[in-house]
Amino acid sequence: MHDLKIALAQMDFPVGDVLGNTKRIIEAAINARDNLDASIIVFPELCLSGYPPEDLLLRKDFMAAISRGLKNICGATKGIMVIVGYPEKTAEGTYNAAAIIMDGAIKHHYRKRLLPNYGVFDEKRYFIPGDSPCVFEAGGQRIGITICEDIWQPGPVEETVEEGATLILNLNASPFHQGKAVERKNQVRARIAATRVPLAYINLVGGQDELVFDGHSFVMNREGACTHQAPAFEETTVVIEFQKGPTTQPIPGNKAATLSKEAEIYQALTTGIRDYVKKNGFKGALLGLSGGIDSALTLALAVDALGKDRVEAVLLPSRYTADMSNEDALLEVAALGCKHHIIPIEPAFQTFLDLLAPALKDTIPDATEENIQARCRGTLLMALSNKTGKILLTTGNKSEMSVGYATLYGDMAGGFAPLKDIPKMLVYRLSEYRNSLSPVIPVRVIMRAPSAELRHDQRDEDSLPPYPILDDILERYIEQDQSIEVIIEAGFDPDVVERVAGLVDRNEYKRRQAPPGVKVTRRAFGRDRRFPMTNGFRSPA
Repeated sequence: MHDLKIALAQMDFPVGDVLGNTKRIIEAAINARDNLDASIIVFPELCLSGYPPEDLLLRKDFMAAISRGLKNICGATKGIMVIVGYPEKTAEGTYNAAAIIMDGAIKHHYRKRLLPNYGVFDEKRYFIPGDSPCVFEAGGQRIGITICEDIWQPGPVEETVEEGATLILNLNASPFHQGKAVERKNQVRARIAATRVPLAYINLVGGQDELVFDGHSFVMNREGACTHQAPAFEETTVVIEFQKGPTTQPIPGNKAATLSKEAEIYQALTTGIRDYVKKNGFKGALLGLSGGIDSALTLALAVDALGKDRVEAVLLPSRYTADMSNEDALLEVAALGCKHHIIPIEPAFQTFLDLLAPALKDTIPDATEENIQARCRGTLLMALSNKTGKILLTTGNKSEMSVGYATLYGDMAGGFAPLKDIPKMLVYRLSEYRNSLSPVIPVRVIMRAPSAELRHDQRDEDSLPPYPILDDILERYIEQDQSIEVIIEAGFDPDVVERVAGLVDRNEYKRRQAPPGVKVTRRAFGRDRRFPMTNGFRSPA
């Protein structure tokens, strides 16, 4: 016999969809009550509003909708305790709160005590902190509630246990980045080591703009051993039973397999693409397929995320495009089975050259002519996007975006950038991972030297350091905030380091105009890394 059966609802709650989220909460609660025999169901942090709701929280009509949704949940979920994350508006301010609902009424409140205000988090802009634990009785247990950041520092969990809690339920909207799942478990083990109380960690799942929530909900017993593990990037309900005895302990249940680093990132990218397209009402996606590795990986991701019938590839060859590029692009299209078009850009490119000839006479060809080609492609791709209702995916990677190796209003034109936070060397690893599932990216695409093909015999290494070196420097400069001096001391060529750092600093204005893309690393451009475009600081070598 068990004292208590708790359902953890690892679900996707779109930001702003209060009516839809209310309906999903009610349906999940009724299912947990009637079919899973659960006495409590727990939902993620701010599930009613979606996370992060940002400036929606400043709108009176939005907060009124939250109040109506909460009232509807109370009236429709009798017979089961429902724990719901929501923004609570009070006379003092707005709290990131959890409501404990039973028998048609809110019986208890918990208000998040530690508000993150770093990286992608901006909670102190919207919320005020709570100041007390919340502990209540259910099924013979004393249950305490905490929310996300409350477990990342000592204090809230320990104080909740001091109030008598024998079990902690932790509601989360914790976005994905590489290694995040391990970090979460380490933090939970630290809290359990200090309290000897089991903890259930319930997380959001799904894509929201640049953020992807990976789920990965889990339960640990009072020894810090994982007894339940939900799969990553999937909606699911984890049911926990607690056995009668002198101490509170969860009965071990299912544990999903751990994904490889490449598999985890690949699923994050497909989730981000799928949900951005779906939640914003696009009919599908299209992209320019060059025969290079970045666009090849982007096409595979798009097809895996949306299905072959919703994706179009567009070949846009120029006078500089190698035959092998066209051949490899067509091989991938055939392997994936998606629709494609071939639109040579030579007529448009030559027309631009003719129009500009009087103004540019007595000048020699340079990046100007290269950028015209990229902008011809951008115009054509955007025309197809407008006409079809499919979002244009850009194909540039993080290494290129870091140093400005991209063309504004050309290859940067588009609505979503799946590889925006993927360094070049990781592009290769993800491509090889995708081919391990089924061979769709031609091997020659992976093996050949990368080239923008905007002039004769062009190679990326004509303009940039070799990618293994470039990526290492960029990780240190961007993600670790190392100075030029520290990077040089690590053994890198001083001239190369100074040049790369200068390119990163000078191209902030380009990145500010780039479309959003999935956050994968610890320090992504956009919400995460925020530098001024006009910036007079230069780190000394």
